Amino acid sequence: MPQWQQRAVYKMDIVMDVVNNQFTGHQTISYTNNSPDTLNRVFYHLFFNAFQPGSMMDERSRTIIDPDKRVGDRISLMTENEIGYQIINSMTIDGVDCDYTTEGTILEVDLPKAILPGQSVLLEMTHEAQIPLQIRRSGRDNAEGIRYTMTQWYPKLCEYDFQGWHPTPYIGREFYGVWGDFDVTIMIDPEYILGGTGVLQNAREIGYGYNGSKKGKKVKKGKRKWHFKAEEVHDFAWAADPDYDHIIGQTDQDVEFHYLFQNGPKTEENWNKLHSAIEVALPYMNKRFGKYPYPIYSVIQGGDGGMEYPMCTMITGERSFGSLVGVTIHELFHSWYQMVLGTNEGLYPWMDEGFTSFGTTEVMNYLKEKGIIEGEPQKDPHLNGIRSFTGFAISGLEEPLSTHADHYQTNAAYSVGSYSKGSVFLKQIEYIIGKTSFDRGMLRYYDEWKFKHPTPDDFIRIMEKESGIVLDWFKYYFINSTKSMDYSIDTLAGLDGKTKVILRRLGEFPMPIDLYLKTNDGAEVIYNVPLRVMRGEKPSEDDVNVYVIKEDWPWTHNMYELILDYPIEDIDILQIDRSERMADLNLDNNIFPRQNDID
Repeated sequence: MPQWQQRAVYKMDIVMDVVNNQFTGHQTISYTNNSPDTLNRVFYHLFFNAFQPGSMMDERSRTIIDPDKRVGDRISLMTENEIGYQIINSMTIDGVDCDYTTEGTILEVDLPKAILPGQSVLLEMTHEAQIPLQIRRSGRDNAEGIRYTMTQWYPKLCEYDFQGWHPTPYIGREFYGVWGDFDVTIMIDPEYILGGTGVLQNAREIGYGYNGSKKGKKVKKGKRKWHFKAEEVHDFAWAADPDYDHIIGQTDQDVEFHYLFQNGPKTEENWNKLHSAIEVALPYMNKRFGKYPYPIYSVIQGGDGGMEYPMCTMITGERSFGSLVGVTIHELFHSWYQMVLGTNEGLYPWMDEGFTSFGTTEVMNYLKEKGIIEGEPQKDPHLNGIRSFTGFAISGLEEPLSTHADHYQTNAAYSVGSYSKGSVFLKQIEYIIGKTSFDRGMLRYYDEWKFKHPTPDDFIRIMEKESGIVLDWFKYYFINSTKSMDYSIDTLAGLDGKTKVILRRLGEFPMPIDLYLKTNDGAEVIYNVPLRVMRGEKPSEDDVNVYVIKEDWPWTHNMYELILDYPIEDIDILQIDRSERMADLNLDNNIFPRQNDID
């Protein structure tokens, strides 16, 4: 993938009308075309336009087989003062008027002069908006009484990359944006407390969050100005409520955590001790997956569940402590796999949600080990997720990971693919190349591809470099198909004091095999059978003393024969993939003797 990235430096001035739930705005973007292409048009996202009866989001939410219960037909029932809209009043490039058209949630702008490769221009607009009743992610007056969740709220420049423009209509799925800096000023009534992306520039001026204060200074009239700046991000989000309490937590990782929530019987205890979990989790996350690069992170009560944004998250807050920690860790982990790496979530949602789920599983297990949250830590906490995925695969509803996020036939297939299968993807790579190479690869991937919008090919190449194993075959099978893994110990037979074993591939997905042997006297051996297309093999990663690499298995052959240097009567256990990491659909035929043979 080319290394160039477009650049957008935003300056936004917003004036809120909290009586009518509307705002006006003036926006400038200093836009640098670092691509080799000449641009004659630009596109913006107008997300609030989705919250109108008859919109693409409305139609999709009402007609999909398994609608999101948070949405359903709610958009179709919105009244005039409940809908969202964004109206562009003027648009210029370097002071020259542009022609523009609004098509649903996308603004199409025809430029009077082209933006040449390497050129920087000033895009300027005035706009107005109405904030919708909170239905999905953004909006006003959510179910827990939070006044404003301001996410996907401003005219946002679409990304242009090596694949061209990405003016994707908003129907409720994922996001993609241009790297840049934000300078945002928000004028709002004085009783409101704000938190969001970036660093508040005038905190001392308004008396917010200093000297242990949980509330800002009282202002008798007029509006209060909130001024935020954020560098090297691809979005900006904020929330506002008159009743927010504000807690600041310090860490030894040079990151300041801000917690904004409505204090009450359902929140007070858990939100006040949430930082104790973050203090333990963040050092582990930094060491295991790469260092969080921003100076602050804000956890903000709002929205309709949990949703990630640069330097902050919006989460519903009336939860048990374990649930509150879990959603916070998950949304914080998006800082790695979406806010820093910035994959195209429309094309590769699993590279964000799946990788984030993988990391969350490990951190939550670590917090159990440390006694921070309740629950028994597992030797491998991913195994339940693998079994959950294989159960869905058997259902026949699975769709390829190459499916665009907006175009899955069911919400279930999207969720399982993006979250569960995306996490299983990593576990299969670990099984193929070994944990040591995999762990190095995860750190290298983050370090080499941060702020560069990586693709699946970029991730695969990192893992190939770390392991010396070719993985293109795995990418094609796992991402572009729904072919399944299913291996079996087919037959065992005595052979001159040794044992002949026939392994059979029942599924269409070829994989290398770790065959575990335990003898009656306790000796243990692992026979590693690489695939020929790997052009290499996994080194020993087990505590078993004897590790034997056998002849390659050609993927065209459904059966494989190997000879074990033990008589059949000495074999206690023979098992394919004792770690159970491989996403094999049927584990019952992976072991000898069969359970029913024992029974």
